[in-house]
Amino acid sequence: MPSRFIDTNVIIYLASGDDAKASRSEAILADGGVISVQVLNETANIARRKMGLSWPETHDLLATLRELVSVIPLSVTIHETGLALAARHNFPIYDAMIVAAALEADCDMLFTEDMHAGMRIDDRLTIVNPFLGDPGDLRR
Repeated sequence: MPSRFIDTNVIIYLASGDDAKASRSEAILADGGVISVQVLNETANIARRKMGLSWPETHDLLATLRELVSVIPLSVTIHETGLALAARHNFPIYDAMIVAAALEADCDMLFTEDMHAGMRIDDRLTIVNPFLGDPGDLRR
């Protein structure tokens, strides 16, 4: 069954000073979805380097995140698909790996602020900027 993939930037807004984006991120995570190990790694990096969280706080954040969403592992298939997507769509490599993971997880939406909203990938995945438009649009 198709699902929603959540990019790191959506998760990081939970701890931002932007109340509207933090609320939107919280609502997205409350509805569940899918992330990859790459998203966990990026979240850990940002939590430590930019948010100044301690190691125990970082571990708690990641554990909570893993309780809210499904996590898929990285694989050579995702890597190879990501490389092909980067070449085909001129995506930065790490964005391409996020898209590849979303496709691998059979997601129909990718929530991210970093890519072209409305873009369809392989007639299967739509990139959605969750911080644009009506919050009700995110529930499907």
